[in-house]
Amino acid sequence: MNILILGDIMGKSGREVLKKNLNNLIEENKIDFVVANGENAADDGKGITQEIANELLSMGIDVITSGNHVWDKKEIIELVEKNNKVLRPANFVEGSPGKGFGIYFSKKHKYKIGVINLIGNVFMRKSENAFKVASDLKNRIKLKKDVDFLIIDFHGEITSEKMAIGHFFDGVSTAVVGTHTHIPTADTRILKNGTAYQTDIGMCGDYDSVIGMNKENSIKKFLKDKNSINNFPANGEASLSGILIEANLKNGLAQKVRRIIKGGSLV
Repeated sequence: MNILILGDIMGKSGREVLKKNLNNLIEENKIDFVVANGENAADDGKGITQEIANELLSMGIDVITSGNHVWDKKEIIELVEKNNKVLRPANFVEGSPGKGFGIYFSKKHKYKIGVINLIGNVFMRKSENAFKVASDLKNRIKLKKDVDFLIIDFHGEITSEKMAIGHFFDGVSTAVVGTHTHIPTADTRILKNGTAYQTDIGMCGDYDSVIGMNKENSIKKFLKDKNSINNFPANGEASLSGILIEANLKNGLAQKVRRIIKGGSLV
């Protein structure tokens, strides 16, 4: 069972690199299931629209996860309430629209795949305690009982929080990946008890930038230059970034994992 998890899709350039590479990746690697974080997929890099969400799903992405920017485009509220393929973090305050967890079926063999979306508490928008919500979900959703495979997207700012959640789910999930910081880390591995892990899987976007935003304008903002304007995405050639997991059909854990980077300046 081959699972592809993609980092934050950043603006138009991020969507373009998916159009160019995703279908070939799926065919060449016999990928059965694709998860991607889409909370920055709008043209301005802030949020996601219904039209863009539908476009991403039509490309072969099975589930769209999100994070702190999920509500930046208010129209998405209607979509997350109706379409369970678009998730918001499970530890958003009680009563938030949509869901933070779903069970889906793989493309070919119809295996049951659980996807959990969580957001960190450190330096992020106020949310319920991520580890308490994670503990509840961990007790409710059992690998090879309720689902064949289980994926966690932890949208967080700091490495220690991401690493802790990785170890927390080690042996009871197929994979834990970090998103949000838009820079792929070099710690792709399988943890001691069989869970694939990477602290941050980067972004699908233009890396000739400042985490996907125009570099010249970003520098001006750090210099407090009065000529700087609101951040906007860099729209040069993008790189697709994520990880590819080969999961064991018997126990649902990872048996191989590797980073995937295609196109742009990270080739």
